[in-house]
Amino acid sequence: MAGLQTLTIFRRLRSVLRRQAMPIGVAAVLAAGIITVAPAADARITKIQILSRGPAFEGFSFPGVGPYERIIGKGFGEISPTDRHNSVIVDIGLAPRNVIGKVEYSFDFYILKPVDLSKGNHKVFYEAPNRGAKAFAGFNRSTGGNDPSASSDPRNTFLAPQGYTMVWSGWDFGAGTDNSDLTLTITLPTAKNPDGSSVTGPAYEYIVTPRPADSYLLSYPAATLDPAQATLTHRVHLDDVPQVIPASGWEYFDNGTAIRLRPAGTALVPNDIYEFSYTAKDPSVNGIGFAAVRDFNSFLRYAPADSGGTSNPLAGDVTRIYTFASSQPGRMLNDFRNLGFNEDENGKIVFDGMLQWIAAGDGINVNYRFSQPGRTERNRQDQLYAEGVFPFADQRSTDPITGKTAGRYDKCTTTKTCPLGMEVYSANEYWAKAASLFTTDPMGNKDLPDHPMARDYFISSHQHGTGRQTVKGNCQQFQNPLDSAPVLRALWVALDKWSTKGIAPPPSEIPRLSDGTLVPPLPQSGVGFPKIPGIAYTGLKSTRYLLNYGPQFYSTGIMTINPPVIKPPIFDNRENGPIYPSYVPKTDADGNDIAGVRLPDVTVPLATYTGWALRSGPQANDGCEGTGQYVAFAKTKAERMASGDPRLSIEERYPSFSAYSSAVQKAVDDLIARGLMLQEDRAFNLKRLQQAGVATGAFKTESASSDSR
Repeated sequence: MAGLQTLTIFRRLRSVLRRQAMPIGVAAVLAAGIITVAPAADARITKIQILSRGPAFEGFSFPGVGPYERIIGKGFGEISPTDRHNSVIVDIGLAPRNVIGKVEYSFDFYILKPVDLSKGNHKVFYEAPNRGAKAFAGFNRSTGGNDPSASSDPRNTFLAPQGYTMVWSGWDFGAGTDNSDLTLTITLPTAKNPDGSSVTGPAYEYIVTPRPADSYLLSYPAATLDPAQATLTHRVHLDDVPQVIPASGWEYFDNGTAIRLRPAGTALVPNDIYEFSYTAKDPSVNGIGFAAVRDFNSFLRYAPADSGGTSNPLAGDVTRIYTFASSQPGRMLNDFRNLGFNEDENGKIVFDGMLQWIAAGDGINVNYRFSQPGRTERNRQDQLYAEGVFPFADQRSTDPITGKTAGRYDKCTTTKTCPLGMEVYSANEYWAKAASLFTTDPMGNKDLPDHPMARDYFISSHQHGTGRQTVKGNCQQFQNPLDSAPVLRALWVALDKWSTKGIAPPPSEIPRLSDGTLVPPLPQSGVGFPKIPGIAYTGLKSTRYLLNYGPQFYSTGIMTINPPVIKPPIFDNRENGPIYPSYVPKTDADGNDIAGVRLPDVTVPLATYTGWALRSGPQANDGCEGTGQYVAFAKTKAERMASGDPRLSIEERYPSFSAYSSAVQKAVDDLIARGLMLQEDRAFNLKRLQQAGVATGAFKTESASSDSR
């Protein structure tokens, strides 16, 4: 592709803008000797280059486990396009083949392992990176960003003290090609017509920039540089009618890999919505990312050594592989399992268990022609990318719109390669991603029973990830600071016991239609959300449509219409296509969700926490994407009465700090008793919650003292 250097820079910048903020360490990959490891004849990873190998955590030795080492490298794989395990990959038949008829790819990997594997627990923690980055820091209580081997307090981390080997590998075309900061990338083949000419087709870009930008990098190069053959539109609010920018008002540059406004120097307006529809060429075969994840983990688990005796770094050690994923890669793993990739090419299981955080109800825009894996639908962004596609649930159900009957566990059930599953998700997934369809039938008429191999956990009142209580950003209220990490750690332990000992995990905790805790977003009174002074409530919720991408799209993954044609209003407009009804959690009188796993912050509240938020500024009352809200209670009855706040004040709830602290201890101990918090997290959370109570200034005569039993 022309302009490769510019393409790389723009793609990396765009990826950063699109993803949730996460710490990214800056580390150089130190070139070392290259060790070539050829797998056994039946493995699909053909070569591994180890680029750097050395001590992790500055040589710290974990009690009972010993020191860890860091291995950084590059893997090379090949797959047969005719094998039944791979034929589901869209455009695999148009990918170039090597001399033995296989399709090749390569990817980056990163491993942290005990130096002496015999002292480890013989289990692998595998995280599929989020847009190339490692997103497990909160879960693992670690620092170091993309180089977790540099964590500042390794003793206090979660995984290494237990002896886990930790593995990451590239799978996402959207992560770009720059690995200088240990972003994990993948190199994929480009689909070509049988005569070698470029594959072309309709492509679509949804463009919102957080600051003025003088250009935008396209996901795929334009097939023609004629502006008259493309359409660029602009609007401020999602429900505004898009205004076409004339062809004279913009131009292609860098050989059709990017666009910019004219005259030169005109910037895209921050936070406004631009949409670009054009004919693109040269799609990468992005579905190979599924095979790359499958085959690398299968190699680590099953392949012993090459013919020269050089071992797989984990040869003979792995008894279990569990995945952890946060957001985007969880949606990838939903499709990974649904499409049958948890069976390797030899018919063996790849992953034993999957712990998914904030991915429920959706797949990912990967296994389609001109797909864009970095996209994620929320109630103001990326509404027209194929993501929420039936089947929505693990259980088999029938979609009356299409007539299909399916469930996400169907294929692995047939091959006896199903992983145990734990789907853990926030309130934001209900408001922004129609997550209720994960636990109801497609028409939203009834609750579905648990799948026997899966459990679902809703973290009540949580936003998508953890926000900063003192920051509003583009939203009207402060971000929601709730932190799911203690629950995720407890569920990880439960997943391991479920897999190794057959001990059932905590039961699913979700809102349900049957008990009235899953309701329509309007009217407000039906949801139960109070009328809080200064807090706008509109009931804004994403709508799950069966979108029209062309007559054969849902069977071939190839669009002839892109984007689908819709018109305002964007939500709940039956003129835009058939609708799969979805619902949101009912709240209590404080505005906090009733059902689900309630963190102590919600059980013993000092504020209202929501999974939804609305924008401020020129885009006011549009959705604020993945962000939630933190709305503090008044300190005193007099203060709340003066403002007209219907929520009880802190003074009215807790007659003393001792009463508040006692309630907090009870809430924490209840989570521990239910297997939803570990004893090791007790002292920290008691102290944190007690300090939060003191910080309100509502308790005048007492101070916090932590109970660290």
